[in-house]
Parts: sequence; structure tokens; C-alpha cells
Amino acid sequence: MRERWRTGLRAGWYLVITLLSGMVSLVMLPLTLVVLLTVPIGGLGLWLLPRWLKVLHDWSRVQRRRSARWLGKTVQEVPGPGTDDFRRLWKERADRRIVLWLPTFSALGLLLGLVGVFPLSLMVNIVQNLMWWLLPAGKYPQPYGVVIDGWPLALGSSALQLLLAVLLVPTILAPVARVHARTCLHLLEPSEAETLAVQVDELQRTRADVVDTHGAELRRIERDLHDGTQARLVAIAMQLGLAQEGEADPHIAELIERAHRGTEEAMVELRDVIRGIHPPILADRGLPGALTALAGRTTLPVRLDVTDPGELPVAVETAVYYAVTEAVTNAVRHSGATSISICLTREDGTLRAEVFDDGHGGADEDAGSGIQGVRRRVAALDGDVSVVSPAGGPTVIGMVLPCGS
Repeated sequence: MRERWRTGLRAGWYLVITLLSGMVSLVMLPLTLVVLLTVPIGGLGLWLLPRWLKVLHDWSRVQRRRSARWLGKTVQEVPGPGTDDFRRLWKERADRRIVLWLPTFSALGLLLGLVGVFPLSLMVNIVQNLMWWLLPAGKYPQPYGVVIDGWPLALGSSALQLLLAVLLVPTILAPVARVHARTCLHLLEPSEAETLAVQVDELQRTRADVVDTHGAELRRIERDLHDGTQARLVAIAMQLGLAQEGEADPHIAELIERAHRGTEEAMVELRDVIRGIHPPILADRGLPGALTALAGRTTLPVRLDVTDPGELPVAVETAVYYAVTEAVTNAVRHSGATSISICLTREDGTLRAEVFDDGHGGADEDAGSGIQGVRRRVAALDGDVSVVSPAGGPTVIGMVLPCGS
């Protein structure tokens, strides 16, 4: 019973706040109408509407959180208007939902809020009834049309109202509060498309953070191996070489020579590992410099049309470098081309790379041409690869990767 009273009192407080919120929303209704009517006027309405919609979104977010807290639920936050463009505002489902929610919430808040205020009015009436003797004649309390002018009526009326309050608080207030909270959440519940869009945005953001962190970590490992482990192996190889020259015993000299040869083999393997983690040339010269070096060591003539893309995420830079390298290698080995062109541009937060060759075309992705590897590498960063390779050529492999604005 104690828990029911505690819940009833919490529900009463919730409904009192609901009544006040309904009053505030009632004031917002004509203001919303005024803002909408100023839109045809021109500049004022076009400036006011996005800002007023943001106010409505913030207000609905407060009410949504309050209703969810009362029901003990967690709700997914829905972003407010993401544009100031009037032509796009009405296409936003969230904006239309908020405008339709406001009048319903106002009416429901006033109606159900009065239920929460009713037990308080009973308490006030009881106090007035018991103080009837302090009031002048003709000014006696008249609860529900009954004039309280004596103790029998005062005590009887107070007892009945107290009984009514005792019955209402633990039994009626909580269900009424739940009705209001559930209705509020239902009216403000985002559609499946909106929920999916929010989840996709969050996944893209977290994925980008993970990719950036992973790229930075790979770069750190590459630096540590290059500046630490590789340097120590070089020093050991030099020391072994000096020891071999100064050793007179042929058996010991042979052992030192084997150790020296093994150290050099380990350095070769380590360099391959470092290049696989993050090509040092990317760290030294950036993507344009790395592509210039790629063109210089390719056996076919390579024409470069590369603009400086500025600072790029490590993962994007590495993926583009390896993808272009793979495309160039495929062209040299399989296309029969006489020349290759590489184009690199960055525009509107997108990095575009294109490899063109004048070979015989007819690239088959299922024949181990390496294009599938390019697709996987680019797709891992939400990029896209297009392949145009008609029989007789030419072949154009295009890559598009998001890289921030």
C-alpha cells in the first residue's frame, strides 16, 4: 500500500507538471500559426520558421524524456531540423510530426493535468471547510454548492472529500499519468526510416572513428618498426660484418656469416611488413608524391593528373594508394596497354581516383584480375568502385571514397 501511495504521489506531481506544460504548449500554438502565416510575407517568415521549429523540437524532446522517465523507458534521441532551407523543411517527417503533436499535446495535457490537480483542490476545500468559523457571515465556503455554516457540515464534507482523495491518489492518478506518457511517446515516436537513418549516421560516425584510430595505430607501428626494430637489425648486421672480418677461426667466421645473412634476410622481410602496414613513401611524400613515384617505376608511360588533396585520413590515403597500385599493375600485366593515366581529385568531402589504360579491355573480375581486391579495399571505407572495360578497350577503373569536408 505504501508503494501505491508513493507511485500515486509521483503521478500527481507528473500530472501537475503536465498541466503546466499543456498551458505552455497552448501558448505555443498561436505563435506557431503566426510564424507559419509570416512565411508568405517573405524574408521574416523564412528566417523565423527554422528557428521556431528548433524551439518546438527542443520542447518536444523535453516532454519525450519526461514521459519516458515516468514509464521507466529509454528512448532514442531524434535529431532536430538539420537544415535552414525552407523548401526542405516540410519534407522532414520530424518537422511535420512535431507540428501535429503540439495541439494534441496541449489538449491532452490540460485535460489529464486537471485530474492530477483535483486531489489538491480537495485538500484546499478541506482546509477551507474546517476554517469556516473564521470567515464572516455570507462568506462561508460553498464546496459543490453546499454552504458550510456549521461544524456538522464542515466535518461531514471534509470527511467525504478526504475519503475521495484517499481513493483517487493511489488508484486513479498513476493510470492517468501512464495514459498521458504513452500517448506522448506514441505521438513523438520516430518512424522506422528515421530510426534507421539515425542508426546509420551513428554507425558511420563510429566506423569513421574506428578507421581513423586504426590508421593512426598502424602508422605508429610502422614508425616504431622502421625507427626501432629495423635500425637495431641494421646495427647488428654491421657488427656481425665487422666480427666476421676480424675472426681468424674459419668455423666461427662461418657461424658469424650465417648470422649476418639471416639478419639481412630478416631486414628484407621486415621492410616488406612495414610496406604492407603503411607505405613509408606515403608518410614521407604524401599521396601525390607516392603516385608520382609509382608512375616513375612503372614500365609503361604513365600520365599523371593529380591535384593535392590536402590532409587525408590515413586509412583513405592507404586504400587509394594500394588500389591505384593494383589497378596499374593489372594494366601492365594483363591489358596490353601502351600508356596509362592516373587522375586524382578531391571535391565536396569526396576523394576520386581514376586509372585509365588504352589496352584491349574486357577485364573479367572473376578471372583473378585483382579488381575484386580493389573493391573490397575501397568498400571497407564506404567507397565505391566502377569498372568500364568493353572488349577492345579502353579500361577505366574509378574509385570514390568519402574523406570528410
